[in-house]
Amino acid sequence: MKRALVVLVGLLWLTPAAGLLVSSLRPARAVNSSGWWTFGELTFDGYAKLLSDDRMLGALWNTVLITVPSTVLVVVLGAMAAYAFAWGRFPGRDWLFLVVVALIVVPVQVALIPDAELLGNLGLFGSIPGVVLFHVAFGLPFAIFLLRNFFVAIPRELLEAARIDGGSDGTIFRKVILPLGWPAIASLAIFQFLWVWNDLLVALVFASPDSAPITYAIREQTRSFSSNIDVIAPGAFLSMLVPLAVFFAFQRYFVQGLMAGSVK
Repeated sequence: MKRALVVLVGLLWLTPAAGLLVSSLRPARAVNSSGWWTFGELTFDGYAKLLSDDRMLGALWNTVLITVPSTVLVVVLGAMAAYAFAWGRFPGRDWLFLVVVALIVVPVQVALIPDAELLGNLGLFGSIPGVVLFHVAFGLPFAIFLLRNFFVAIPRELLEAARIDGGSDGTIFRKVILPLGWPAIASLAIFQFLWVWNDLLVALVFASPDSAPITYAIREQTRSFSSNIDVIAPGAFLSMLVPLAVFFAFQRYFVQGLMAGSVK
């Protein structure tokens, strides 16, 4: 009974994705006249039109240019800061960590106006680096919190043994912390990747049409939904396919990363 219920929930969860896939393969006239469940004629003309649309391809490339640096920077900077908070000794460490934890609950909407002014003064408003900086700033508090809880659970004896063998902080970080912390690091990378890839709000505020990601471009196409459905459906499915592939490829790290530091 429980297994059947899980299967049913899974099928319901996949129904929108299946509907989007079928819609992306149907001609525009069929999409406008009947529901996706009628199937009918299937064609790849929508994908051909999408791949020939320079604006949509540019938006997809912008998404990669925004997501990859945002993910890498958050993982690298978050891991180094988490190691310092977990095993470093410096004045005010615990209070500073509390400030970092408090920043997790700050809504993105609160920082839109002041950050827009700051990026404008720096000449980065409307550019890809500006969007990346915003995502990194808001991704770091959660990254530090997650990784610090995992790193602090690593046995102290391992670090002391590495120091006795002459290992510096950099060596310990690379050869002890990173290999043991891989589940939490991979989980963080997936979370950050999914959040940035699927973001629309930050793109609407900080990106210009030339630096906008795929979510922004699809939203622009929806203004003429009926006439652009043959581009919207393939674009939306491709936009969804990448994070789905990332999730299913690394889903086992989600449970390990979420449980990081919860059990002593």
